[in-house]
Amino acid sequence: MNVALPVSGLPTAAGSLTESVAESSLSPPSQGNGAPAASNSNPAPVADSEPVSPIKPPYPPAAEIPTQHGPHDLRFDFNSGCRILVPKSAHPWRVRISDLDTGNVLYQTEINEGRVNSSKRYFIRFRIEIWQQEQSVLCHDYSAVDREVLIQFPIGTIGDSIGWFPYVVKFKELHRCRLTCGMGEKLIPLFRDAYPDITFLPHEQIKPESYYATYSLGLFFDDKELVFQPCDFRYVGLHRTAGYILGVDPTEIPPCLTIPDDTRPIAEPYVCIAVQSTTQAKYWNNPSGWFEIIRFLKNAGYRVICIDQKPIHGVGLVWNQIPNGAENETGDRPLTERARWLKHADFFVGLSSGLSWLAWAAGTPVVMISGFTHPLNEFGTPYRIVNYHTCNSCWNDPHLHFDHKDFLWCPRQKDTARQFECTRLITVEHVKATIQRIPGFGKHASKVKAIAHAEAPSKAETFGKAVQSAKRRHVTS
Repeated sequence: MNVALPVSGLPTAAGSLTESVAESSLSPPSQGNGAPAASNSNPAPVADSEPVSPIKPPYPPAAEIPTQHGPHDLRFDFNSGCRILVPKSAHPWRVRISDLDTGNVLYQTEINEGRVNSSKRYFIRFRIEIWQQEQSVLCHDYSAVDREVLIQFPIGTIGDSIGWFPYVVKFKELHRCRLTCGMGEKLIPLFRDAYPDITFLPHEQIKPESYYATYSLGLFFDDKELVFQPCDFRYVGLHRTAGYILGVDPTEIPPCLTIPDDTRPIAEPYVCIAVQSTTQAKYWNNPSGWFEIIRFLKNAGYRVICIDQKPIHGVGLVWNQIPNGAENETGDRPLTERARWLKHADFFVGLSSGLSWLAWAAGTPVVMISGFTHPLNEFGTPYRIVNYHTCNSCWNDPHLHFDHKDFLWCPRQKDTARQFECTRLITVEHVKATIQRIPGFGKHASKVKAIAHAEAPSKAETFGKAVQSAKRRHVTS
């Protein structure tokens, strides 16, 4: 959830709804996240011999020319907002873009040639009207029924994509379109067989010229003009923002998953944990927290399985290691294997990170420890742990800019004694009490005590062995 998607191509005038461009100055339409924020500044001087590597955009760009054909060589589509291309003509074209649902005229202009592009890139049910010499030449109402639509996910996210995907399914069902999802290759096996009527492609295989409409999902931190989202995601939650971007019901539901090997990985009762994340603010920064919780879980009759990708993670002088007492199942393994472990676990204990979202999708009770996010940010769980007595919820404060390159990001308390207090002051007792509320917790403890009792020697046996040992020493002496 920590991928910061830079915004480019924002309209210069606040509140501008549409842009028009003369063909003579036309450049390929800018994407919602097509270039890093730094691309608007002058690059540092470099020697002539030094090659400058192009920065890869987070999504494949839309086709340069709108994909849909109209009369009189007019072109239009909805692949980066509403896009219209009118050819050179002796008589001006009058172009109007409206919102069918609100009844608002968003933009109207007259041009002899060029392009009109709405500034809003999220879903709007547009109407396009074009006249020439007071004669209507095109009137098109947005309809994705039986048309090719692309919805793009940024690469490198797990939890975000899992949380967003159910809204993609809602969009397909609502509009009855032929849907393609562009996403990271590691995620595709989780969904492909569960949704055979959706095409899944990695970004490299997408052909932008094929689509009637395209929508890009992401966390748009600097989108103050609300170009790529109708409302700031920090107000509605990380996953629900996809519902707003796509214009569907934002009520959360977990996705269906494909787990090729659905067998139980171990016979004994177990709990999965994941302690690593991408920024220190996400960690449970209580120094003894994980050690004591693992001992608590093992005493309750559970094996404790750590399923993080990495056993050790950090930067500089700050490193986080797999907790003592946990069984090491870390490694760069398929997400379908992680889903298998999670599905059969009694419950999962983790952070506001990708494996918590995977556990939610697998139907496993999730104990989530997080202080830097507000509970609104994630899926609902009755086992959400946050300490409101401390500084908290900085991630959901739109006045604070998340620096995803700063591993030690703590915008309010950095370099003070209160740094990371949001989770450092989440106590072991708080986590234990939450775990004990999970239905069925503790049912294995009696078995552990019985085994320990059976294996432990009786006092009489211990005394007898001591006497025999003393006699042997006496004889020897």
